[in-house]
Amino acid sequence: MCGKEYARSSQLKTHDITDTGEKPYSCVVCGNKLLTNNNINKHMKTHTGEKPYSCLECGKTYLTNTNLKIHQRIHTREKQYSCVVCKNQFLTNSSLNKHMKTHTGENPYSCVVCHKGFLNNNHLKRHERVHTGEKEYSCIVCDKTFKTKSSLTTHKRLHTGERPYICVVCNKGYRSNCLLKQHEKVHTEEKPYSCLVCGKRFFKNSNLKVHLRTHTGEKPYSCLECGKTYLTNSSLNVHLRTHTGEKPYSCLECGKSFLTNSNLKVHLKTHTGEKQYSCVVCRKVFLSNSELKRHERIHWGKTIQLCSL
Repeated sequence: MCGKEYARSSQLKTHDITDTGEKPYSCVVCGNKLLTNNNINKHMKTHTGEKPYSCLECGKTYLTNTNLKIHQRIHTREKQYSCVVCKNQFLTNSSLNKHMKTHTGENPYSCVVCHKGFLNNNHLKRHERVHTGEKEYSCIVCDKTFKTKSSLTTHKRLHTGERPYICVVCNKGYRSNCLLKQHEKVHTEEKPYSCLVCGKRFFKNSNLKVHLRTHTGEKPYSCLECGKTYLTNSSLNVHLRTHTGEKPYSCLECGKSFLTNSNLKVHLKTHTGEKQYSCVVCRKVFLSNSELKRHERIHWGKTIQLCSL
């Protein structure tokens, strides 16, 4: 007996069961045992796929009202759990508890392959796929595979066009909260990552790492087809399309396809007539910066004097 008091006898009975370790309610589908009949009812929805709680803002559905309320904070930007050390705020208490370990240095979950430590078991399991190469989450639209469910969810928004994370300054939408946070630095002009070689500053640490390769000459991403190497994995993926013939970016106006989205955007200007790149010498305008630079070569070798007025 612990002396704890409850308003209802049903709550007392549930508490008594937690002391004994007994789980009297069993799922008829998978045999999972749970403490209460209410827990069984919630659990059964994982088998039926039922998600009765729907977000009025974006239509996303959830198993429980609690999960819906947590999700709605994404839209309201409400973060009610605050870190007493650094004042960082979080949507849920569990997220705050995970964060607190960054201050204590606690990494209780260890990889058996490389012995790297992690804050929680989910991070460990995600890391273990680095060693196994496993990508168990597959996109049903394009068959691309991912190591984590969250990465797949973010990717799917490329196909649906969904951008639920909205910047409160300019109303621009993003596929993930991480991308939104990166964008927000544009408004604050915050560039916390600095190159020790040339002093150039960056919004993201990943951008700094890529930039450092311009100093070291490192190109770690190599094409297995022709051996050509690249600074980034995204550049390699674009190059691979030259071998596969894939052109995933298509013009809705004329149907022409392109290797990259930037090439498509340049092409779209042929339909709109927009020419925003102007030669400072002869004032001729061009669709793209590359066309302008190619044109400027005709002025090279000539002595050009620009009016200072």
